[in-house]
Amino acid sequence: MKREEKNQQTRMKILNSAIKEFALHGYEAGSLNTISQAGGISKGIIYHYFDSKDDLYLNCIETCFHNLTAYLSEHLANHNKAEAVEQILYYFDIRMDFFRQHPDFARLFCEAVIMPPIELKQAISDKKRSFDQFNQELLRHMLKQKALRPDFTEEELIRIFQKYQDFLNASYQTSGHGLIDIEQHEKDCRKALDIFFYGIMARK
Repeated sequence: MKREEKNQQTRMKILNSAIKEFALHGYEAGSLNTISQAGGISKGIIYHYFDSKDDLYLNCIETCFHNLTAYLSEHLANHNKAEAVEQILYYFDIRMDFFRQHPDFARLFCEAVIMPPIELKQAISDKKRSFDQFNQELLRHMLKQKALRPDFTEEELIRIFQKYQDFLNASYQTSGHGLIDIEQHEKDCRKALDIFFYGIMARK
């Protein structure tokens, strides 16, 4: 085995151990000692590949959002001609499928978007930028299917929806880490997007 391949395997072994630890205990309670023991890796080796606990955690977050975005992109590729409401349903079905298949990523996702560590909030935002951009492009695609009110621009609507979504996530912050029901969160997000597009009045 080439040295580069061995280094990559060791790095992934550390990451996989760290993902499980941070998913179970969150950033604050996550322990490098436990990551080291569970992975059968010395702490010295961890520090060889990652500068600090923060660096390791942020790499876990980046892995989570990278895999989620790739999964969504792959499964939505042939579904972009559907009506907006159908795309909303399909998008959240696919997202929930991913979380069911990867429960550790579901817990990392919840901490990153709902209760990020204050000192890492901006760094987490940077790590999930590709995911946010993917969602914005999907929203733009949906908006282009509809006749918009003339007093709103597309960019204004995207900015307002982001605030709308932030408000929804903020409502979950009192739940506490580990108590967030990812399925309920996804249902609420789906309903929020539906309301954003179609309002709350009964449709004729």
